[in-house]
Amino acid sequence: MKKIEQWMERFLLPIAVRVGNIKGLIAIRDGIALAMPLIIIGSVFLIISSFPISGWTEGLGKLADGRLLQMMNHVVNSSFGIMGLIAAFGIGRGMANQYQVDGTSAGVLAVSAWLILTPNILSEEGQGIPVTYLGSRGIFIAIVVGLITAWIFQWFIRRNIVIKMPESVPPAVSRSFAALIPGTVILLLAFLLAFIIDLSAFENAHMLLATSLAGPLGFIGGTLAGAMLTVFLNSLFWFMGIHGGNIVGSVTGPIFLANTDANRLAFQSGQELPQILTSQFFDMFAYIGGGGAVLGLVIALLFFGKSAQSKALKPIASVPNLFNISEPVMFGLPVMLNMNLLIPFLLTPVINVVIAYTATNAGLLHKTIGVAVPWTTPPLISGFLATGHISGEIWQLIIIGVDILCYLPFFLLVDKAQRDVE
Repeated sequence: MKKIEQWMERFLLPIAVRVGNIKGLIAIRDGIALAMPLIIIGSVFLIISSFPISGWTEGLGKLADGRLLQMMNHVVNSSFGIMGLIAAFGIGRGMANQYQVDGTSAGVLAVSAWLILTPNILSEEGQGIPVTYLGSRGIFIAIVVGLITAWIFQWFIRRNIVIKMPESVPPAVSRSFAALIPGTVILLLAFLLAFIIDLSAFENAHMLLATSLAGPLGFIGGTLAGAMLTVFLNSLFWFMGIHGGNIVGSVTGPIFLANTDANRLAFQSGQELPQILTSQFFDMFAYIGGGGAVLGLVIALLFFGKSAQSKALKPIASVPNLFNISEPVMFGLPVMLNMNLLIPFLLTPVINVVIAYTATNAGLLHKTIGVAVPWTTPPLISGFLATGHISGEIWQLIIIGVDILCYLPFFLLVDKAQRDVE
């Protein structure tokens, strides 16, 4: 065990640190997070407008001749449904901030470039943007455009290829003029790319990227093997003391968020939900109790911990973990770099994914309906809200029971070893 721990500290930990410091991943993480308040608020309206009680939606539909329900759905589309637009700004700003240049200007330019690459709708009533691309289908172009825009922007700024204004000019005006030259180049490149794609067999940049990424994205976002790999890597990073969600989520987050929105759109339309693997699937069924699914470990600690350390840790770890906050047990027991807990910490979330995926595929567990339930929502409540069905609560209970059995024998060894040295 000592040799394995030393090997991980020597080889894996430096790699994990380097990955965690990649500017692009940090920018994607922060940019997607910028849209989360809107997604959560929109989810509240989605829950109210589609609450799974017989007659509820019909009753809402009769109020104000159906205009109340229509306006609530409009709020959902105007919050949850513009995550692509928000991500373009947030990622561009975040990437520019990594280079310590004007993030706001870079974010604005990223939005403009993103809109140039997004097709327009032309009709007798005027011109518009398809709502489809404003939301989840626009995220991947938002990532590419945000990163490239910020990189081009900082290249010009750092080399002083800008229009400089006198010092007496207000800073906000100076920044606007400084963005003119890089902004012209960025928007010109976006225009040329959009024109070339328009002449090709692809309808637009969104379709081109979706077709190119269909293989890898399909593996990660649509297969059990991809889901198992995702949670395994998340736990591995956490075990080494690095926030696994920040690293793995930077890559997989946009994929599962897009799946979430696909289910949300299908749910609003009364169609069959297309995706099993969504953000809520992982939060509510794979990571119960946080990274490593440590709620099972905390329950084992609460009922079977006999050492003085375990007794002291019970109130500190149990209450936060009800809200999926795992840090007290992660660093208090500790779990991090504790080779005695390596096996259950890595494998328990993988087992959870297999159970939940199989149950969903068999029709025993309802698919998540696209509601962005906050990750701090306690289990059972979160399962019902995420699926809109009691099956969410039942399978959370089953998974928690399995997690306790996974952690219990390993925890008993840790607790006994601790009692021996006390």
